Amino acid sequence: MKAQNRSRLIVYGCLAIVSVLLLAAGLFLLGRKRAVVPEYVFSYAENQTQDYPTTMGGVRFAALVEERTQGRIRIQVHAEGEFGSEAEVIRQMRYGGIDFARISLAQVADNIPEMKVLQLPYLYEDADHMWRVLDGEIGERFLQYPKQYDLIGLSWYDAGARNIYCATKPVRTLEDMQGMHIRIQESEMMSEMITALGAVPVKIPYNQVYAALERSQVDGAENNWSSYETMQHYEVAKYYTVDEHIRIPEMQICAKHTWEQLSEEDRAVILECAKESALYERELWTEHERKARKTALENQVEEIVLSAEEKKKFQSAMAPIYERYEADYGEDIAQIRALGAEK
Repeated sequence: MKAQNRSRLIVYGCLAIVSVLLLAAGLFLLGRKRAVVPEYVFSYAENQTQDYPTTMGGVRFAALVEERTQGRIRIQVHAEGEFGSEAEVIRQMRYGGIDFARISLAQVADNIPEMKVLQLPYLYEDADHMWRVLDGEIGERFLQYPKQYDLIGLSWYDAGARNIYCATKPVRTLEDMQGMHIRIQESEMMSEMITALGAVPVKIPYNQVYAALERSQVDGAENNWSSYETMQHYEVAKYYTVDEHIRIPEMQICAKHTWEQLSEEDRAVILECAKESALYERELWTEHERKARKTALENQVEEIVLSAEEKKKFQSAMAPIYERYEADYGEDIAQIRALGAEK
């Protein structure tokens, strides 16, 4: 009888332990489930590949936001142009289709004239000069301009210096540019610049440039080392001329309708995370650009660096563009150039 009682006690004890463990596990899973159910799930548009610096910067931004809001805000990054071209993304953001994006300043500036001054050709002496501008009062002021277009500026991303590359012949002098058909992105400023250099601007979607070069629909294109290598344009355009004609930073932006859903505290977190991700993206960009150039040169690309004298000719060709902008934006141009002297 005593043995039976002991057996019963052991069984009851085991059942009690199992019940406690199951209850604890259930409570843990329930708590965990509650912790990861987001209050907001937002979309983020990116047109570059998964391993591109701007995409990785966007992924870091999303991770920081989710971490610092304890999972209440989740941002899903859609890369490789899943939501269409940058122009299409902006349209969707204005009408409620997309929440966040990384967009070239060129796309925003075509709709907000005040922002065009930041992408004037040969405006910056080098990368350090541009970051002195964008990380300071001028850059912060320009982040406010998209509000008039139902967009919220969050931070600046790096996109390097853009250069000219060609399939048909090398560009060593300004004279070589005359009459050439050069692919450009959808940007009024880029069109003005290529025209001022004596070439013919041709607007072609980013994902169609390789075919256009291969089929001789254009003589060349212009972009940074990273895009040139990532899209494998070096296979069909072997002459890369380093003229650094323009530095067009990228912007992280938020749709106004999304921004207005958020509390002041959440807005502060998002701005903080955007700026931290921007510093991370710049580090990635520097390394990615170095590797991209190395890969291109290893694939028989001829790198042509303009002489100081020849580069001055390219810069002088921009005089008509500056004359048009000096009237309305002369003070901004002067302030930006003054920061170039602070070496």
